[in-house]
Formats: sequence, C-alpha cells, structure tokens
Amino acid sequence: MERKEIQLLVISLGIVFFSLLVTLLVIFFYFLKKKNNYLVEKMESELYFQSELVKTRIEIKDQTLSEISKELHDNIGQIVSVGIMQLNMYINSGKAIQGNELIDLKEILAKSLDEIRILSRIINKDNLLHSNFIEAIKQDLERIKKLKNIQFKYHLTGGMPQINEEHDLFIYRIFQEALHNSLKHSHSDLFEVAITTTDTLFCLRFRDFGIGYDPLKTNSGIGLNNMKLRAKLIGATLIMKSDTTGTTVTLEYPLTKPNET
Repeated sequence: MERKEIQLLVISLGIVFFSLLVTLLVIFFYFLKKKNNYLVEKMESELYFQSELVKTRIEIKDQTLSEISKELHDNIGQIVSVGIMQLNMYINSGKAIQGNELIDLKEILAKSLDEIRILSRIINKDNLLHSNFIEAIKQDLERIKKLKNIQFKYHLTGGMPQINEEHDLFIYRIFQEALHNSLKHSHSDLFEVAITTTDTLFCLRFRDFGIGYDPLKTNSGIGLNNMKLRAKLIGATLIMKSDTTGTTVTLEYPLTKPNET
C-alpha cells in the first residue's frame, strides 16, 4: 500500500513538474514572441522615421532650389536687365555719361548685389540649419518681407535649445509648410512668429491674419497632414486653430533635461 502511494506521489509530482515545465515554456515563448514583435515594430518605426527624414531633407532641398530659381528670374534677372538697358541707352545716345546717370547705375548694381547676398544665404541654408535652425527661420521671414512686401513680427524668448539635429529639420520643415500655406491661402500681409525656450519646452507659434479656413473641410492638399505626422514622429504636439481672423499654428516640443539620458 505504501509502495502504491509512493508511486502515485511520484506520478503526481511528475505530472505537476511536467505541467510547470510546459507552462514555463509557454510563458517563455509568449514573451519571446512579444519581444520579437516589439523589436520588429521598433525597427519598422525607425525605418519609417529615417524615410520621413530623407523625404524632409529632399523637400527642403527642393524648396531651396525653387527659391533660388525665383530669385534668379524675378529679381536678379530683372535688375540686371534694367542695368543693361540703361547702358545700351547711354551707348546709343553717343553722349558722355553724366554723374547722375552713373549714380543710377551704381544703385542698380548695389541692388543686384543685395539680391545675390540673399541668394547666397538661401544656398547656405543647409549649413545654417545644422548650426542654428532658428536663424534660418528668421532669414526666411526677412526674405519674404523683402520679396513680397509682407511684414512680420518676430519674438524670441530664451536661448538656443538643445534639439536633436534630425528633429530640428522636422521642426524647420513644419515651419516652412505653415509659412508657405499662409502665403498661398491666407492673403495675409502680416505674419507673427514667437519662439520660446524653457528648460523643458521649446514652443514655436506662427500666426497669420488672413481669411482662415474651416478645419472640417480642409483636405491634406495644403500639407496639414504632413505637419501633424512630422510633429508626431518627434514627440511634439501640433495645435492648429483657424477662423475669420486668421490662422495660428503652435508646435510644442518637449526638451530633455541635462541630467536625463
């Protein structure tokens, strides 16, 4: 009797041990699968981030080339053409050039030189973005003011934020999209940009005073979805408000404290 009880006890223990082993194996493979899924999702997320980063770089390059083309055609080309026309007039007249006429030519050359300097800043935008994307934003506003006779108010509070180089490209592209959307759709002749940096937050607020839009009726054609996607990719919050008094785009990007990793 005792022998049978011992056998039953051994069998029972064996069953319990086997059940525990199977349970542990099931739990192990479950968590292994979860870990693999997490790693795959993380890899896919990183690949998607990098693809959007490349897309953003290409868009900035395309925008830069477009700006250069417009500068060459609409400004520098016209200024140089006026100067050549005046020179031809002086040459064909057969008369000696007067002092006031030389002054006119000097002003034309000086203006063309100013435009070339603007063009140089546009060409060097990539280098500027790597060191100070806030200055690149301000230069964009200055250029728009000069070329399109549009006024702007610019407010900067706080120092230069410590932002990941890849993330500041997204921030700059979001600003570019907001600016060009307003130029295209708002009919506003005044822009307001406020940049505030604290220990924990970088905030960029862009506002126009145009006709506004209805968010419920607006499609992705004006780049709103791209702006939201890029803000999400860098962990920022994008807030867009619009009514008949204008449109406000606010980007809030959390900053990592120095003692955090």
